[in-house]
Amino acid sequence: MSDVLGSMRRACLSCTSLVRGVAGAGLLTASTPVWAADDQLAALTTRMLSDFSRHELVTLAMALSVLGFSVVSAILLMRTRQRAAAEETRLHAEVQNLQAESDRLRALLFVEPQVLISWSAGDDRPQISGDTALLLPHDPHGAQPQRILAFGTWLPPEPALQMDHAVDALLDKGEAFLLHLTTSTGRAIEAMGRAIGGQAILRLREMSGVRRELADMSRRYKALQDETEMLRGFVDGAPWPIWTRRASGELNFANAAYAHATDAGSPADAVSRNLELLDSNDRGNLTRTLQDRPEFAARLPIVVRGERRYFDVRALRLAGGSAGIAVDSSEAAALGAALVRMADAHRRTLDQLSSGVAVFDAQRRLAFYNDSYRKLWDLDRAFLDSHPDDSSVLDRLRAARKLPEERDFKEWKNKLHEAYRAVEAEKAIWYLPDGRAISIVTTPNQEGGVTYLFDDVTESFDLQRRYGGLIDVQRETLDNLTEAVAVFGSNGCAQLFNPAFTRMWNLSAEALATRPHIETVEDWCRPLFDDAVSWQALRSAITGIDDRRNVLLKLERRDGTVLSCKTMPLPDGATMLTFQDITDTENVERALRERNEALETADRIKIDFVHHVSYELRSPLTTIIGFAHFLSDPSTGPLTDKQAEYLAYITTSTNALLAIINNILDLASIDAGAMMLNLGPIDIRRAIEAAVEGIQDRLARDEITLDIDVDPSIEGFIGDERRVVQVLYNLLANAVGFSPQRAVVKLAVRKAGNRIVFSVTDAGPGIDPAVKDKVFDWFESHSQGSRHRGPGLGLALVRSFVELHGGKVQVDSVVGRGTTVVCEFPIDQTAQRNAAE
Repeated sequence: MSDVLGSMRRACLSCTSLVRGVAGAGLLTASTPVWAADDQLAALTTRMLSDFSRHELVTLAMALSVLGFSVVSAILLMRTRQRAAAEETRLHAEVQNLQAESDRLRALLFVEPQVLISWSAGDDRPQISGDTALLLPHDPHGAQPQRILAFGTWLPPEPALQMDHAVDALLDKGEAFLLHLTTSTGRAIEAMGRAIGGQAILRLREMSGVRRELADMSRRYKALQDETEMLRGFVDGAPWPIWTRRASGELNFANAAYAHATDAGSPADAVSRNLELLDSNDRGNLTRTLQDRPEFAARLPIVVRGERRYFDVRALRLAGGSAGIAVDSSEAAALGAALVRMADAHRRTLDQLSSGVAVFDAQRRLAFYNDSYRKLWDLDRAFLDSHPDDSSVLDRLRAARKLPEERDFKEWKNKLHEAYRAVEAEKAIWYLPDGRAISIVTTPNQEGGVTYLFDDVTESFDLQRRYGGLIDVQRETLDNLTEAVAVFGSNGCAQLFNPAFTRMWNLSAEALATRPHIETVEDWCRPLFDDAVSWQALRSAITGIDDRRNVLLKLERRDGTVLSCKTMPLPDGATMLTFQDITDTENVERALRERNEALETADRIKIDFVHHVSYELRSPLTTIIGFAHFLSDPSTGPLTDKQAEYLAYITTSTNALLAIINNILDLASIDAGAMMLNLGPIDIRRAIEAAVEGIQDRLARDEITLDIDVDPSIEGFIGDERRVVQVLYNLLANAVGFSPQRAVVKLAVRKAGNRIVFSVTDAGPGIDPAVKDKVFDWFESHSQGSRHRGPGLGLALVRSFVELHGGKVQVDSVVGRGTTVVCEFPIDQTAQRNAAE
């Protein structure tokens, strides 16, 4: 194997020497084709193979394969290097040519000062070339791309914004632009943007004088062109017929409105057919007028689409012809007529006003006045109808002393006449020498002149003064009230309060002056009174809309003060809240109530005691009376005279005591509501006889005469006869007891309507007015200097029985002249009770 490798190494060296020799001999050159080199190598190889054995041939073949590959590779490498050198030489020459061309183009491009900024596709970083000092002459560090592209640093705001938008459109959409701008230093700059070869190019250069003039002319031409197009569009779209004519009178332009008015298909059709808008007479007048004057104006009738309308026609004479326009004035004429009618209606309305109205025109002459103005100043109608000027009217009023007394009348009048040059209306008050106060409003008119409005406010001022005085009086009255008063508006906020309110609730007057809401005032007052129900009632009364009514409350505060609170709705929607300190009254009332309860308890105890004692006394008394009657019976045996006398005393005393006890029991029953009347027809004469029978012994003993006077027409009435007899007995017994000996007691019975009236009159000492109100009370007995003694139950029982029947008792008495007791009973007790029920 080592032999084979050595043989191959030697073969390679031999081949290398061979190639070198071939190359040195010029047989194989760089220009020799590959296939020729292969043929030559094959011939050489054939000659070499004839000199080797088979074994060596194998080794040689392997070496030659490697050698062939190496030789071919070396040849290809040599040819590649030669080609690269040639290409490098060619490229170098082209680069030199391009550099020369670039220098030439750069020299041509930057002959004038300008800046080129380019953006490659997909690259946001700009490449800047040129004289950047054109834009940034004061940058000591040279132009920076960021400084140049920050247009706001060297352009005013509006051009900088325009430049930003143009550059963005160039980079995003490739839209070209051309702008003429002025820098912040006043230099004129032309900015042009283009998209070329996948790059966005921005060129900035200063415009020279000629270029600037051309740019200005271009702008003016563009503006003139735009204006022309705008005017043409306006004329074409105008709703009024517009036309132009040549000097010969032929129509050479018409708009769509002209074509519509002349029934033409289009403006071109109207021009081609030379259609006329005006009739022949009006056209003749227009032509003759324009020959003499440069302008024609008239309101003419024109038939449009079969309808006769009025148009304001205006025509101008121009170089080479004329131009005209017709404006439809039919509606304007109608509106003018309506305006005249409206003005007449307004004048008629102003004539009905109570305010004086005077209108002066731009020449300061009276154009209109109403009757109230004439009456207010008492001016002559003929004078006003002559349309006097403003100064003449004022002079006449001054002469009649109907204007305010002014020290410098001329200056005052000039100040008044400033209204003719004013913009806003002015108000003033004139105080006249006759005591009147006149309110004057001067209003400048849009068409010139002034409108004066006069009102007599004398009465209004007087009412205002009186109202102010009344308010002051009410305020003083309110401030000096002991009651706490506060007024809350319909919105629930405090409007008015007096010092007593602030003191009562420990509030600050300054805080209440801020008009707090009732809820805020409630929070301030809660430390003294914290009853949610009461405050809710007060809030509802103040802020309620539907149910506006008075609310009465009693507030017991934590400090022991008792307040009487009342709300009162006011006519203007507000609510007045009043507080009164009733602590003392409440304490007195409480004490009186407690005392009354104690008295009622005492009366109830007394009545119970009397009732109980009466029942307890009645039983043994009945026994005594029974035994007294038993002893007086002859069957029990004879009595001595002394025993009979004593027994008579016992019988008389026990009967009197029984009567007293019965009376007490009756009063107790009536007072307890337990007594029932046994109603039935009453014979008045029989009842009187029964009552008189009980007092016969007293009449005889004191020699008293009883005068009975009964109306014969009285038949009777419905009642409890037993109780009526008791009433009459007590009245007669009382009258006899107070009458002196040998006196006369009168009993009269009369009918008064549906009542029976009993009156008993005695000749006693009368009743002292001091005790007159007590005669019907229990156990009230006053002898008044008479012989009468008793328990004081008679009149009390009389009143109780009469009132139980539905009647009434009255006492008439004069001291020293006797007493009259009058008792009235209803005739029909049943009807009386049903009516009461």
